[in-house]
Amino acid sequence: MKTEQANDSPLLQAIREQIDMQPGRAISFRDYMDLCLYHPSLGYYMNSNRKIGRAGDFYTSASVGSVLGDMLAAYLRSFAETRSGDICLTEWGGGDGTLARQMLDAIRSGSPALYARLRFISIEKSPVHRSLQSEALAPHMGLVSYLTAEEWHAAGPWPNTLVLSNELPDAFPVYLIVSREAGWREIMVGWDDEQSCLTEVERPLSGGELEAFIIKEAIPPRAGQRFEVNLDALRWLRSVAGSLGNGSVLLTIDYGHVREELYAPHRMNGTLLCYRKHQASDTPLQFPGEQDMTAHVNFSALIDAGKEAGLEPSGLLSQKQFLLEQGLLDELSDHDARDPFSPQARRNRAIRQLLLSDQMSELFKVLIQKKGEPH
Repeated sequence: MKTEQANDSPLLQAIREQIDMQPGRAISFRDYMDLCLYHPSLGYYMNSNRKIGRAGDFYTSASVGSVLGDMLAAYLRSFAETRSGDICLTEWGGGDGTLARQMLDAIRSGSPALYARLRFISIEKSPVHRSLQSEALAPHMGLVSYLTAEEWHAAGPWPNTLVLSNELPDAFPVYLIVSREAGWREIMVGWDDEQSCLTEVERPLSGGELEAFIIKEAIPPRAGQRFEVNLDALRWLRSVAGSLGNGSVLLTIDYGHVREELYAPHRMNGTLLCYRKHQASDTPLQFPGEQDMTAHVNFSALIDAGKEAGLEPSGLLSQKQFLLEQGLLDELSDHDARDPFSPQARRNRAIRQLLLSDQMSELFKVLIQKKGEPH
């Protein structure tokens, strides 16, 4: 597949240099996606452009009022009730800090005793997002720390810790594979000199992790069907699990499915999508560094990786189920129907949107994995 380039940006030049350095003049889609999203200065998540909200490219559940943050605060209260001493809340990849601010506001106002024994740690790769977080979390600076992933792992094991991520694994770079009559092929990214554009290049698999993943997952070899393989998400989960102590929980919120749904016959083109100015497309070779790129999460693979690393699955719920279990319906309140802009009316709309919106209520899942017994 060829595609016209939207620009001749510095990032595109960096990608071309990486391609030209390879003997076959092609890089894995995983490495291409990593450059697009996480190049230290030019990547989508690393530059200063606004990503989330009306002025950005996409919304998250935390964009819909403070409902998700309030319900996660309710979960944290239940978590803390069965544990003594200090409680640590660690958010991984917290973006602009909106969700953490919502949670901490709710804990401070509704559970001051818990707030007094709480420590919040942010692990955020993007300097731009860390800066936004420091502004958002300024009212809570007394309990907020910023650590790199390496610092967090070095300080483990972490007992009585709730590790939270909201839409993180879907943003890890993925490999692309396709089934052909002659066998599995990896879809890579090359450069077409004649058309002066990035282009897809297929190569036979060379064994290794990709082939092992295909075998382990029993991915069905339907001719022409494409799949994403998110090995980075599995590595992340194993590393987090290895640094957790007893009584800790990993709570992963994201959109995706179990493997049977992800590998279903109707998904011939996989799930990879790009978002730019709130428009979705399946053109990842366009606008490098200027659009979000994401693929649905394989929750079955995350559960299996967690088991291998000492995490027991405690639940895989739709976001709707999770919110209801935390008492979301109790948050609905009577209000003056003549004023649709009152705080109560706006909150009721946010609750209904999270519960009734097809995309957020059912596609989004909450995976809860626990390590050891609380103490």
